[in-house]
Amino acid sequence: MSSLYEIALTLIPGVGVVTSRLLIEHFRDAPGIFNASRRDLLQVPGIGPKTAEAILARTFMQRAEDELQFVERYKIKTLFYNSPEYPERLRQCHDAPVLLYYKGEADLNSDKIISIVGTRNATEYGRDLTQQLVEGLKAQQVLVVSGLAYGIDVAAHKACIKSGVPTVGVVGHGLDRIYPAQHRAIAESMLSTGGLLTEFPSQTKPDKENFPKRNRIVAGLADATIVVEAGLKGGALITAEIANSYDRDVMAFPGRVNDSYSAGCNFLIKSNRAHLVTGVKDIEYLLDWNPAAGNQQADAQLSLPLSLYGEEKAIAEYLHEYGSSSFDQLQAAVEIPQTKLTMLLLNMEMQDLIIALPGKRYRLR
Repeated sequence: MSSLYEIALTLIPGVGVVTSRLLIEHFRDAPGIFNASRRDLLQVPGIGPKTAEAILARTFMQRAEDELQFVERYKIKTLFYNSPEYPERLRQCHDAPVLLYYKGEADLNSDKIISIVGTRNATEYGRDLTQQLVEGLKAQQVLVVSGLAYGIDVAAHKACIKSGVPTVGVVGHGLDRIYPAQHRAIAESMLSTGGLLTEFPSQTKPDKENFPKRNRIVAGLADATIVVEAGLKGGALITAEIANSYDRDVMAFPGRVNDSYSAGCNFLIKSNRAHLVTGVKDIEYLLDWNPAAGNQQADAQLSLPLSLYGEEKAIAEYLHEYGSSSFDQLQAAVEIPQTKLTMLLLNMEMQDLIIALPGKRYRLR
């Protein structure tokens, strides 16, 4: 019966998160709120006659009963604000949802949780970096949170599935649907070790205004938010700002100065809104995690393609494998025209990624 009242609390017209928490603190639980008299309700600071009447009218109870039947039918867990299963990191946030709907097996109070976010228009560089990031963090036994959106979000979920890392997708709609629909198979694959999470009841559409609310959960669930690739506008920077407001760590991978899809990361770093990270070791250091076994190799792999993709990535991988190379050997290996290779090497040298040696030889820095 308490679940019915917990759902009902979130459906009262005009009652949001702040008012709901005031009621919970005063009456201790949801049934206590609905068993209270008008006089009792008006004694709660911030509760006026209009709100008291809305609670007493109970016009929302049928909707709550329908929702309870839905969650029971599909084995969806309801996590109430004062429940031990409610994510503790999120509970510490001033605007945490009063109720969460959760389907999955991952522990939302895992020892180590990170959020990975980024642009919807992910490049090959961003997707590769996300895969390597997840692989490098696997030994830390992390839970990875993201938003199941196009781009870096779904790349993070896919990387977790591939690497056997539990991952939770936070969505901006009810659990009676998946948005975008193309991600349904991925979402279903996440359920066995990860999960899907939302504050919205069934029948809630993925309306635009729901996604900033979704982003605060992505930020609030985690020890740190890592921005892989992001433009100057979009949900990733919103999530980073929210994480900063929660006094959580924000980290960003730097990108090329002329790359619009890394402009957001560079802005976060430049404005001291995010720590610059170049690999797993940086993340472990910032979060005071002991380096996990096997991360040395993963970090070496991760540090190779920073700010690189395509032909520059091929150059870096060749130099990583052979240590150093002459210009002629390198050109024959990567099959890039001489003039273009010269410009690429100069650009990489300016980024302190490679060192030019005597005799027109090159090696990674």
